Amino acid sequence: MENSVDIENDGGGGIIDDDKFDLERNISTNSESGGSIREPLLKSKSRVNNTSQIAIVGANVYPIESLDYEIVENDLFKQDWRSRKKVQIFQYIFLKWTLVLLIGLSTGLVGFFNNIGVENIAGFKLLLTSNLMLEEKYVQAFAAFAGCNVVLATCAAALCAFIAPAAAGSGIPEVKAYLNGIDAHSILAPSTLLVKIFGSILGVSAGFVVGKEGPMVHTGACIANLLGQGGSRKYHLTWKWLRYFKNDRDRRDLITCGAAAGVAAAFRAPVGGVLFALEEVASWWRSALLWRAFFTTAIVAMVLRSLIQFCRSGNCGLFGQGGLIMFDVNSGVSNYNTIDVLALILIGVLGGLLGSLYNYLVDKVLRTYTVINERGPAFKILLVMSVSILTSCCSYGLPWLARCIPCPVGLEEKCPTIGRSGSYKNFQCPAGHYNDLASLFLNTNDDAIRNLFSSNNSNEFHISTLLIFFAGVYCLGIITYGIAIPSGLFIPVILAGASYGRIFGRALGSLSHLNVGLFSLLGAASFLGGTMRMTVSICVILLELTNNLLMLPLVMLVLLISKTVADTFNKGVYDQIVKMKGLPFLEAHAEPYMRNLVAGDVCSGPLLSFSGVEKVGNIVHALKYTRHNGFPVIDEPPFSETPELCGLVLRSHVLVLLNGKKFTKQRVLSGSNILRRFHAFDFAKPGSGKGLKFEDLVITQEEMEMYVDLHPITNTSPYTVVETMSLAKAAILFRQLGLRHLCVVPKKTGRAPIAGILTRHDFMHEHISNLYPHLVPHK
Repeated sequence: MENSVDIENDGGGGIIDDDKFDLERNISTNSESGGSIREPLLKSKSRVNNTSQIAIVGANVYPIESLDYEIVENDLFKQDWRSRKKVQIFQYIFLKWTLVLLIGLSTGLVGFFNNIGVENIAGFKLLLTSNLMLEEKYVQAFAAFAGCNVVLATCAAALCAFIAPAAAGSGIPEVKAYLNGIDAHSILAPSTLLVKIFGSILGVSAGFVVGKEGPMVHTGACIANLLGQGGSRKYHLTWKWLRYFKNDRDRRDLITCGAAAGVAAAFRAPVGGVLFALEEVASWWRSALLWRAFFTTAIVAMVLRSLIQFCRSGNCGLFGQGGLIMFDVNSGVSNYNTIDVLALILIGVLGGLLGSLYNYLVDKVLRTYTVINERGPAFKILLVMSVSILTSCCSYGLPWLARCIPCPVGLEEKCPTIGRSGSYKNFQCPAGHYNDLASLFLNTNDDAIRNLFSSNNSNEFHISTLLIFFAGVYCLGIITYGIAIPSGLFIPVILAGASYGRIFGRALGSLSHLNVGLFSLLGAASFLGGTMRMTVSICVILLELTNNLLMLPLVMLVLLISKTVADTFNKGVYDQIVKMKGLPFLEAHAEPYMRNLVAGDVCSGPLLSFSGVEKVGNIVHALKYTRHNGFPVIDEPPFSETPELCGLVLRSHVLVLLNGKKFTKQRVLSGSNILRRFHAFDFAKPGSGKGLKFEDLVITQEEMEMYVDLHPITNTSPYTVVETMSLAKAAILFRQLGLRHLCVVPKKTGRAPIAGILTRHDFMHEHISNLYPHLVPHK
C-alpha cells in the first residue's frame, strides 16, 4: 500500500509525547524516502492498530482529525456576536430551516431516482433473461444475465476504485464516526456523494445481495454537508450567504438531519428515520434537533408520495409498484396463542445466534478483502467481478434444484408470471407451473422481500426452497459486503431473516394463529436485531414498512430477545466496522479500567504552550515541527502578576492570524488592531476544500523576530478538569460535551497553570494500554 502521509496529530493538544513524535517521525521519514506505511494494521490477527490518529477509508490509510464542536469564546467572536442585529439572527434561523427543507427535498428526489434507476436497469436485465428462457435458450439466458451483472458491477467498482474510494460500503459507520467528532478523508465530499448515488444504482441493479438503504444514509449526510458548508470551492460551487454555517456544530446538526432523511427516503419511514438517527448514528442530541430532523423526514415522505402517485400513471418505465418498498402485510390476523409466543421466543434466540455469527463472519471477510483491496484499483475491480460471477451463478443455477409446482387455482395474478417481477416465475417449468426458488432469486431484492412477506398463498414456497434461499442469501450477503461498491446491509439481513421466519410459519402450519407472512416479518426483525443491535428504530421502520401496527408487541419482543442474545457474543455490525477501520470512536460509557486512573495519568509531557504575546519565530517553529491542533496560552508578567492560563488557541486560527501579518516590533498588546483588521468569518471552518496550511505561509526572517498578540483569537473559557478527576469521569464529560481539547489543571498551587491537555487520542484503548499495560485488559 503506497501511501505517504503526515499524521495530523489531532490530539496531543500541545503535548510533546515521545510516542506521538516517534509516530510522526517514522511516517515523515517514510514520506521522504518513498516508503510505504502499513499502519493501522487492521487486516488480520497479526496486525493490530496501535494508534488512534490514522484509519482506513476505502482501502487506504489516511490521517484522522477531530471536529470542533465546542463554542469558541474569544474576543473576535464575542465582538461578532455583539454586533449581530435582530435581522441577522432571524436570517440565521430562517436559513437553518431552509437548509433542512432543501436536505429533505434533495434526499427525497435522490431516493426516488435511485429507485427508478434500479427498477428500470434491473427490469431490463430480468426481462431479457425471461424472454430467452421462454424460448428455451438457457445458455444464452445465463450469458445475458451474468454479462449484464458483470458490466454493471464493473462500472460501479470502477467509480469507487478510481474516483471515490470512501463511497464503498454502507457509509453508516463513517457517518456515525463523523457525528461522534471524527473527520476522515473525503467521507462527505461531493465526489463521494456522486459515486454513492450512481454506484449504488449500478451495484443493486447488478444483482448483488446488497441494499440501497445504507448508502442512502450516507447520501443524505453528504447532501447535508454540501449544503451546510456553502457549497464546494474545489468545484466552484459556493454561496456566501451560508457563511453562518461554516462551523462544525451547525454542520453536525445538518448531517444528523441528512442521515435521518436517508432512512426516510430508503424505507418511506419518516418516524423510523428520526429514531434511527437518534439511536444509531448521533452521539449528541437535543430537542431542537429533534424538531428539525422530524421536519426533514416529513418533507421526504411528502416528496416520495407525490412522485409515486406520478409513477402509477405509467410515466416511469418499469418502475410500477416496485422500488420504494412497501410490504403490505396488514391483511393478516395478528391474534396469537401460546405456541406462537414460544415460536416467537425461538425465532428471537435464533436471530441473535445467526446475527452474531453473521457479524463475526463479516468481520473476517472484511479483513481479508482489505488485504486484497489495498493492492490497488485493479484488484478491487477483479474482486468485484469475481463476486458478481459467483452471485450470477447462484441466482441462475440454484433454481434448477427446485422442482416445478402447479399454479394454484383461483389466483388473481397471472401464473406463471410473464415479465420481470412477480410471485410465480416460470423459469424452466412447463405451462401452468412455476419455480418458487426462481421467484426469489430472479427478482429484485425488493420484490423478493415482497414475495416472502406475502400471505396470499401459505404454500407458495416449499420449506426446502426457503432453506436453500436462506443459505444462499446468508453466504452471499457475507462475501458481498466489503467489495468496492456502495452496499447496504439492511436488505440482505431482511431477506435472510424473512426466509427462516417463513420456515417457522410453514412448519407450524395450522398450530399457529399467525400466517406465514407475519412470521417472515418477525424473522426479519429478529435478524435485524441480531446483526445491528437496534431496537426502537428498527421496530418503527418495520411497522411503517408493513403498515401493520397490530404487530407492535410481537416485533418489540423478538427484537429485545435477539439483541440480548447477540450482545453476549459480540458488538453490532456497524460498531465492529468502526473499530476495524481504526476510527477512534468514543463510546457513551467509560471502560471499567478508567476508574483506576486519573486525568493526570495519561497527560504526557513536556507541555508546549504560547505566551499571550508571543514571538512569531517561536510560533512558526511550533507549527512546523508539531502537528498539534490546540495550544494553551499562558499570560506571564508583565501582562499578569503571576503565570495564569489565558485559554486555548487553535492551530487553524493561528495560521490565519500569521497570514494576516499584524505583527509588532515590541512585545506589547495589539489586540485592538487585530480586531479592526480581521472579521470572525476569516476564522470560519473551511469546507471540504483546502483550508490554509502551514506551507502557505510566507514569513520573512525579519518578521520571525517580531511579536504577535494571541489574546483576540484565544478561547478564554476552555473546558478544564482537575488532574485528580478519574479518567472515566473525564471521558464521559469529553464525549457528552463534544470536545476536541480538555485542559487539565493542577490541584496544588505553585505549579504551572496547566498540567496537560486531554484529547480523543488519550481516551483510546491503544494509547492507555501502552502506558499502563498491567491495568488495561487485552482486547
